[in-house]
Amino acid sequence: MSAALLEAREVGFAYRGGRPVLADVSVEVVPGRSLALVGESAAGKTTLLRLLLGLARPTTGQILFDGAPLVPDRRFRRRVQTVFQDPYSSLDPRRRVGRIVAEPLRSLRVFRATGASRAARRAALDERVAEALRAVGLPADITDRYPHQFSGGQRQRIAIARAIACEPRVLLADEPVSALDVTTRVRIIDLLAELRETRGLTIVMVSHDLAVVASLCQHTAVLERGRIVEQGPTAAVLGAPAHPYTRRLIASVPRLRARSPRAPQDGD
Repeated sequence: MSAALLEAREVGFAYRGGRPVLADVSVEVVPGRSLALVGESAAGKTTLLRLLLGLARPTTGQILFDGAPLVPDRRFRRRVQTVFQDPYSSLDPRRRVGRIVAEPLRSLRVFRATGASRAARRAALDERVAEALRAVGLPADITDRYPHQFSGGQRQRIAIARAIACEPRVLLADEPVSALDVTTRVRIIDLLAELRETRGLTIVMVSHDLAVVASLCQHTAVLERGRIVEQGPTAAVLGAPAHPYTRRLIASVPRLRARSPRAPQDGD
């Protein structure tokens, strides 16, 4: 098996003065094996994602990046990017799309060390922005428009373009389709699957939607009250769950009732 890109090793986390949110959590993010973190609300999924992103430090245990303790420096930020849940609040409404997608390229100084002239660096940045937009199915000529001019699904595509612009190895996605309608959800999941294949992205996704998990992630970790109760290949975890909590989680997914065939009526 390939070495882990990201790893939580016996991690615990508690907010100051509060009860533990995570306890003894160990997961690995392995190249080419997308990971889903599932569980009910307050299970600790988003907290774990924040730790993997370097936005918080564990109270106990370690977060490792490429086998060493995670340091949220420029190298890490270039290799690990994120997409948030709400496409309406994750994009700065005062900035044009081109500036939004270029944000990580500028902040991480992706083209600063090339030795090229300022004009050449600007041209390279503009081309990278255009390429990222095309990769998510948006035309490159939208760079002068503002987020409010786009639908929710288009805004999420812009957010994904921003995340992939610096060519990361890992994409951390916190409920990336939960704020979208059903048809748009399917399209965004298909897009993430395509980017996973074409760009070699490894996706770590928090989701309560087990259908999304089954279609996108090869490995699943189930959290209950801050502890991992089961993890393994998604097909095994969802198809033959070993832990009672996982079975209850799957049983709670709404299913359409089968309807009896309607008797033919006159005029049918």
